[in-house]
Amino acid sequence: MNPTGSFDVCVLGRIGYDLYAVEKNRPLAEVEHFSRHLGGSSANMAVGLARLGLHAALISCVGKDLLADYLLDFLKQEGINTTCVRLLQGYNTSLCLSEVSPPDRFPQVFYRSNPADLQVVLGADERELIQQASMFVTNGTSLASSPARESAIEALKTARAAGLRTIFDVDYRSNSWISPQNAGQIARGVLPWTDVVLGNEDELDLLTGKDDAKAQVAAVLNAGPKLLIRKLGSKGVEAHTRNESYSSPPYPMPVTCAIGGGDGFAAGFLYALHRGRPLPECLRYGNAAAAVVVSRVSCADSMPRLEDLEPLLQPTASTAEV
Repeated sequence: MNPTGSFDVCVLGRIGYDLYAVEKNRPLAEVEHFSRHLGGSSANMAVGLARLGLHAALISCVGKDLLADYLLDFLKQEGINTTCVRLLQGYNTSLCLSEVSPPDRFPQVFYRSNPADLQVVLGADERELIQQASMFVTNGTSLASSPARESAIEALKTARAAGLRTIFDVDYRSNSWISPQNAGQIARGVLPWTDVVLGNEDELDLLTGKDDAKAQVAAVLNAGPKLLIRKLGSKGVEAHTRNESYSSPPYPMPVTCAIGGGDGFAAGFLYALHRGRPLPECLRYGNAAAAVVVSRVSCADSMPRLEDLEPLLQPTASTAEV
């Protein structure tokens, strides 16, 4: 890692404007009231990492519209550096509407016509920001089209050359891609510059073209990454390196809204990894953060602080070697 970095982490990717149904257990078409929140997986992770105590910076674009002030103000209030979040005229900030019908119904409608976040261009300022960090994070959505695709790839290469730990969250969103096969092919291309890969079972199937767990693990680790995180939903999570594998069960927590649980896991896990915690402990931090997020409504607003994790991190749940 970069020992002289001004930032702990730099995140490149999507910022969105989220509307969550206030009326719970009502079909989305019948919902009359919504609450607004900052969203987008990359922005969510940046907020989560910042709330846990890391100095975070974000590279992205939003539309130069009436939503931008709210989004940028939210990020700044969380202490996130937004000098490389660009305002673009003629492009749209992503919008998402979500139904809230716990415990297991949370359908969403995405509006991503001409999205600003896929217009990220890696200029001198963005390169300098990356080089000031110790850890760099991006995701699959940023690879969906140009110029963001080339920018995300070049950002990973820049981070690797500067000695940063590089993280790739597969984050497959079908509405951003021509096909799952296309998404998997493009995502596989960034693995040589990636240290840590995060993905759920379906995403790793897409990424590797294999449906067998052991084959997925081997395919990812043979492509260059040092660590693979397999998110298994209600079955917990696994971590795999070339020499060791661990699994950790989820924390039992009432589910209010499952949206954002993966981003919460990523924030908790990467925080602990950055702090040099043992891998089993990193999994527990990730699971604890995910449990807090799904017990609340919204993504960024629900991201926990360290004091929120402490009750869950008591030595009650186990992490086992696989």
